[in-house]
Amino acid sequence: MREFSRRGICGLGIGAAAALSVAGCSLPGSSDSGKVGTEPGKTAKGKPIGDGSTAYTGKQPNQPPAPEKLKPGQKPPQFVVFSWDGAAEVGNGLFPRFRKLARDHNASMTFFLSGLYLLPESKKRLYRPPNNPVGAADIDYLTDDHIKETLKNLRAAWLEGHEIGTHFNGHFCGGTGSVANWTSAQWDSEIEQAMDFVTKWRTNTGFTDLEPLPFDYSKELVGARTPCLLGQENLLPTARKRGWRYDASSPGGLQVWPTKKQGIWDFPLQSIPFGNLPSGVLSMDYNMLYNQSRNSTKGPPANYPRWRKQAADAYIAGFQRAYETNRAPLFVGNHFEQWNGGIYMDAVEEAIKHIADEKHKDVRMVSFRQLCDWLDAQDPQVLASLRGLGVGQQFTGRG
Repeated sequence: MREFSRRGICGLGIGAAAALSVAGCSLPGSSDSGKVGTEPGKTAKGKPIGDGSTAYTGKQPNQPPAPEKLKPGQKPPQFVVFSWDGAAEVGNGLFPRFRKLARDHNASMTFFLSGLYLLPESKKRLYRPPNNPVGAADIDYLTDDHIKETLKNLRAAWLEGHEIGTHFNGHFCGGTGSVANWTSAQWDSEIEQAMDFVTKWRTNTGFTDLEPLPFDYSKELVGARTPCLLGQENLLPTARKRGWRYDASSPGGLQVWPTKKQGIWDFPLQSIPFGNLPSGVLSMDYNMLYNQSRNSTKGPPANYPRWRKQAADAYIAGFQRAYETNRAPLFVGNHFEQWNGGIYMDAVEEAIKHIADEKHKDVRMVSFRQLCDWLDAQDPQVLASLRGLGVGQQFTGRG
């Protein structure tokens, strides 16, 4: 997915140490839970909404059973959330690749859709980004063919049990128009526009040969990740007003049990072990790339095998540290990109296969929304006890 900034790769002059705090800055298990629902990809017919771009088809299929409530002292499951920023299919086959990988390993994921990926460039003046010119964007508009492929994959992903969140629209990370400077009202406008682009794609594209997205987006949309992990403080009041359940925009989180900010679950990208970096690296492909090849998405090919192993080892080390100690959920962020020869996609695949190994008991690869369901079902005192466990602190079953 081409999420390159037209101001340069990030538009930020950051050093190696600072790279920990800018994950999401976009560049030019075995489960004991099971799932219930329809077969993946099964056609879902429902009541059209608006212009027919979306349709209400009932409760989402292929969801886990109702969350169980932990007893005091009971070891929690190991949750892992793989999420994708932008979530477009641009002919590289990455969206269907990871949908298949998820099916193969009983995983659910969260896809943060950029609303502009359903808006043709010929209609770009419909987009009025806060503090930026009409139609402006720091990501590319998609071709008609890529919009169609994205729509097909989004539909299939939801029917397979995955979550469709939002990555908003124009992906502004630098300058006066940066999302870091947006007010709560401006965030509200951005969200409303993102929802319009999803729920009115049929009108905006003129496509008549595609089925509707099989969900009511006004109810489906319950969480987000901001561009470059910026602007969360002003976003949260709007998110809470809209009834959202979580935000995944915090940078620099530790591998500990999550808390809420302003009444919203805070699911940060986390610092995980990475080579010789004493503070580790944020759990996102971009940050690994930055520490390996800085501002280049095409580093020396001779380095690719070593960098690929380093990236996979980081994801696996982050998982093992949590699984063997405090069981804090692991949050991993990605982009559908072929940076440095696609090594980060290969690293994520290797990590998923490792996590799904049958030797890992009670591991659940879930969406952020599914994790919210589990957390909200727990006794607050039990969650408070889990939050008392630091990074790498062993779970003992005692409060």
